[in-house]
Amino acid sequence: MTDSLFSPVPDPSARQARGAGAAVAEGLATAIHEHRLTPGMKLGEDEVGAAFNVSRTVVRAALQTLAHEQLVSIAPHRGAFVAQPDMREAREVFEARALLEPRTAHSAALRATPADIALLEAHISAEHDALAAGETGRALRLSGQFHLDIARIADQATIAAFIANLVSRSSLVIALYWRRRNAICESNAHHALLRALADGNGPEAEALMKSHLVDLLSLLDLSPGARPARTLAEALGKP
Repeated sequence: MTDSLFSPVPDPSARQARGAGAAVAEGLATAIHEHRLTPGMKLGEDEVGAAFNVSRTVVRAALQTLAHEQLVSIAPHRGAFVAQPDMREAREVFEARALLEPRTAHSAALRATPADIALLEAHISAEHDALAAGETGRALRLSGQFHLDIARIADQATIAAFIANLVSRSSLVIALYWRRRNAICESNAHHALLRALADGNGPEAEALMKSHLVDLLSLLDLSPGARPARTLAEALGKP
């Protein structure tokens, strides 16, 4: 009796559906991170399906993925919505980042290669280009990617997974509670962090990351913010 009798036969259509679902989830997540999809916006299955030219089955899989990542909330009989973290969750997200990321920055400083430093420099440059173009949402996503790359450089996969989730949820928090939207332009924290990482200075990188995240928390106005209503098609830039 061969192993094939016990092994599932690969289903190309199932693989294709999973790939399509992942692509839709990624597209929606990027739009959320860039604040083109705002907290509280309804994500209708038909509208999402039309925007990405996929079936409702694929859309449901994508929305379930985003719900698991806490970017989307799914309410029985009401559908899916971009998540709206409350004030307590907003504070907890940044406090958790302040606990995890400083030590990760310390570890990254001890492991960073010239190629890693070059990649971080490219992120900062791209972030500045986005700001110069008035694309604050894209700059914010790139800023988050800077933090994710530091976690990757630290080579601590379990902690990096927690940080990735927190950075992702930070996009929602900032969309709701950011006090000064131009504050992202005023911070030199990433440049200072880059210098510490390039110098291999773990204690300095740790201290700078902690200060940076405390500053970000101080820029949150933890009272309900404006939640602009826009259509899904407009937010995704679809005709």
